[in-house]
Amino acid sequence: MRRPLILHPRSRCDAVTSLAVEAERAGAGLTLRYLLTGDVARLAVPPAAGPGRVDGLWNHTCFEAFLGAEGGAYREFNFAPSTEWAAYGFGGYRSGMAPLEIEAPSIGIAKTADTLEVRVGLALPATGPLRLGLTAVVEEVGGRLSYWALRHPAEQPDFHHAGGFMLEL
Repeated sequence: MRRPLILHPRSRCDAVTSLAVEAERAGAGLTLRYLLTGDVARLAVPPAAGPGRVDGLWNHTCFEAFLGAEGGAYREFNFAPSTEWAAYGFGGYRSGMAPLEIEAPSIGIAKTADTLEVRVGLALPATGPLRLGLTAVVEEVGGRLSYWALRHPAEQPDFHHAGGFMLEL
């Protein structure tokens, strides 16, 4: 099922018409498909760099998944159109951040003049029900960032807020 990502009310993005994500769980895997429509030429889309772990991807166009766990712990996964990625574990809200040792996700990109599609296959380190926050940071040419999520529970953009982890699989 396709779910729309909503632009944070304090963000602006003239180049994007819509942004949605599909999430499907199969066994110990999670498949995500982010689909952005708009004027892709007006976006700052990182060029293909080859897969690899890179910090700070959220400073540019990046698609993300937050996976809530018991006791306030959670995991953050970042996927860039360059096919670079990152994974972090947190012990609590924005605390105890540490790189996660995971199997590298598979990331596929398809881009046209009016669409950017990012497909991700991720092996999950957890069993049982999942609570997900699905998000994106979109950078326009010129450097303006916009923040997109299933839900924005805070006045300022905050993808780490547990109130945004609303999708259950």
